[in-house]
Amino acid sequence: QVQLVESGGGLVQAGGSLRLSCAASGSIFSINAMGWYRQAPGKQRELVARITSGGSTNYADSVKGRFTISRDNAKNTVYLQMNSLKPEDTAVYYCKADRTDDAYWGQGTQVTVSS
Repeated sequence: QVQLVESGGGLVQAGGSLRLSCAASGSIFSINAMGWYRQAPGKQRELVARITSGGSTNYADSVKGRFTISRDNAKNTVYLQMNSLKPEDTAVYYCKADRTDDAYWGQGTQVTVSS
């Protein structure tokens, strides 16, 4: 079992920045990758950014150059630094941990970008 706790969401004006955190606990040694996903009202959940245990990263085209995913292994925490935020970034952001045979999700944190 893996437990994920997200934090850092909130309300920000367009052009502003936020940093999301996802703290993992439990059977974290078996995690292959962690990622951030988001879901806006009426839309499907989509991948925002992902980082593997080897440090490889990938990003949605819509956030490349603006968002950065990183991790602190000592704190078992993954971060999503979001800069130059746009109203279309408004969504609930979820952290996900991938293991070989299963995956775990956090509870989500709301990000709202006002124009």
